[in-house]
Amino acid sequence: RDKKAGIKLYVKRVFIMDDAESLLPTYLRFVKGVVDSADLPLNVSRELLQESRDVKAIRDGCTKRVLSMLEDLAKHDQLPAATEGADGVTDVVSDEDKAKAGKYTKFYAEFGAVLKEGLGEDFGNKDRLARLARFASTTTDTVSVSFADYKARMKEGQEAIYYITADTLAAAKNSPQLEVFRKKGIEVLLMTDRVDEWALQFLYDFDGTPLQSVAKGAVDLGKLQDEAEKKAAEAAAESFKPVLDKLKDALKDKAQDVRVTTRLVDSAACLVVEDGDMSTQMARMLKQVGQNVPDQKPILEVNAEHALVKKLEASTGDDTRFNDLAHIVFDQTMLAEGGLPDDPAAYV
Repeated sequence: RDKKAGIKLYVKRVFIMDDAESLLPTYLRFVKGVVDSADLPLNVSRELLQESRDVKAIRDGCTKRVLSMLEDLAKHDQLPAATEGADGVTDVVSDEDKAKAGKYTKFYAEFGAVLKEGLGEDFGNKDRLARLARFASTTTDTVSVSFADYKARMKEGQEAIYYITADTLAAAKNSPQLEVFRKKGIEVLLMTDRVDEWALQFLYDFDGTPLQSVAKGAVDLGKLQDEAEKKAAEAAAESFKPVLDKLKDALKDKAQDVRVTTRLVDSAACLVVEDGDMSTQMARMLKQVGQNVPDQKPILEVNAEHALVKKLEASTGDDTRFNDLAHIVFDQTMLAEGGLPDDPAAYV
């Protein structure tokens, strides 16, 4: 963000300024070019650039021009499949479209993270920027899936666009929080840029479909979860209540709550936060840059059918063993989230 702007300002063909940062928003700082205006005075100063209506009009015009160019590149990024018309003539892809193929993919690999900053900085163009965003997903490791692509592939009865944020693609793909979604065949977007967690605080939906983190709140698959599964989950939570109460007491200094999960299939446990709370990944990022982070405890969700949790249930008569196992389960989930136990030496 400290990089100088690449826009040179001329007034009536007279060079005025080398890095006119007021002519484009910060998230388009990768753009280089020349703006020649006949409406500004020759003695224009940086202070005037920040206050002038003419400069605001130039800024808005330049921003729309750049976004339109990016939209055109994104539209022609993939060559259309050859189709044969009713007259038996195969549509021919123009040389111009062939030249554009793959260019947006190359651009996005370099500047995609910077472009997504605009979701939180340019509310007037937020919808256009959301259409330009690309992500990997549980169906492809390539950063090529747009929100529109995802929405077109949503399962019947699916009511939200699901996503997960992580430090790396491997961490996102192997997150235990994806297990129920894999079981149901529901695609989840994998977001691994550091800016994603911040940017999505400003993007609540796409074309009327809400965005939902798989690591926040309780999992509600709506019509994709049948009544038998819901009743089985409620019955498991009720029968497991004595163990949950004991876990809450053992982990009262680490976990805000302990509950039976509806999102795990093969793993013993996972950590989640409530809707609207800061994710564990965001808290780690803020700590890394020296920011003060409010003390926030995660929620531990346990899989009542897992062998380790059943061993935990069998140890309820031995408080020392139960507490040791409870802390081991919690620390394992913390490691799976990319964090570290409070006392790594004690864990080892």
